[in-house]
Amino acid sequence: MRALVTGVTGFTGGHLALHLLRHGYHVRGLVRCESLGRTASLIDSGVEVVQGDLTVPASLEAACQGVDVVFHIAATYRTAGHGSSTYHSVNVVGTEHLLEAALSAGVRRVVHCSTGGVHGHIEHPPANEEAPLSPGDIYQRTKLEAEQYAGRFGANNDIEVVIARPIGIYGPGDTRFLKMFRLARGRIPLLGDGQVFYHLTFIDDLVDGLRRCGESPAAVGRTYLLAGSEYTTLKELMSLIATELGASPPQWHFPVWPVWALGALCEFVCVPFKIEPPLYRRRVDFFIKSRAFDTTRAKRELLFSPETTLRDGIRKTADWYSEQGLL
Repeated sequence: MRALVTGVTGFTGGHLALHLLRHGYHVRGLVRCESLGRTASLIDSGVEVVQGDLTVPASLEAACQGVDVVFHIAATYRTAGHGSSTYHSVNVVGTEHLLEAALSAGVRRVVHCSTGGVHGHIEHPPANEEAPLSPGDIYQRTKLEAEQYAGRFGANNDIEVVIARPIGIYGPGDTRFLKMFRLARGRIPLLGDGQVFYHLTFIDDLVDGLRRCGESPAAVGRTYLLAGSEYTTLKELMSLIATELGASPPQWHFPVWPVWALGALCEFVCVPFKIEPPLYRRRVDFFIKSRAFDTTRAKRELLFSPETTLRDGIRKTADWYSEQGLL
């Protein structure tokens, strides 16, 4: 099997590339010019690196030649330096370009990596793939638009398309949850009552699920939530992390809405000048929106079976943060 992985210099894409290599794939990684300097370890591992950009269709046509399956991981993530047009041009139009290139090159299947965030707050947890869609920001809205386009493209053309919605990706090497680990040490109060649900997915389990999306005959035209084997309340999660850090979990609680309003003010002042705000409203949403998902479909149709318990995943991640001097 020959696979193309977009976003290969990122956390998920890089882990996926190595996982595929271990399962006998020939892996080609699509890398933008400005990221070529971060590919040495990938090349040493056996990844074939090709230069390309989702906004440059010709580069995608060359990258897709001779490929059996494309794993589309690349996306513009949340940052103050990107306006709405950037999200749309990469997450939506870039996906359109890639699908057209894959079809032209005779690629058999495209696995499009979306996000469980397209569901927004889960009113009736746990949510399955048919739960209401309620994206909460420009990143989630463009990811939803892209996955819906990908689904239609697969239905209308001679190419297999599978949609994956990962949930709460974490693990050694990633720092998106670093602030949560720091918060769990109890040095600052917890916002709200901590009774919302939260669901995490260890990176090793996620990339196994993505590979299965690329291999399973049953997956054609389907959408899958890929999440860890267990979810907890936010308060329980903080307690678990604190235990692994040898600390006491947050004992004090602070009302959410004053902090949410402060986040709105920070965005209003900082974003127009492309300054990263010290506080976002979406970071506050972490404390008030439930995230809990039912992965029955992936388990039944893909034989997806996460092996990393939440406690083990937290321990491995905390150990890595400590080794890096981040805690």
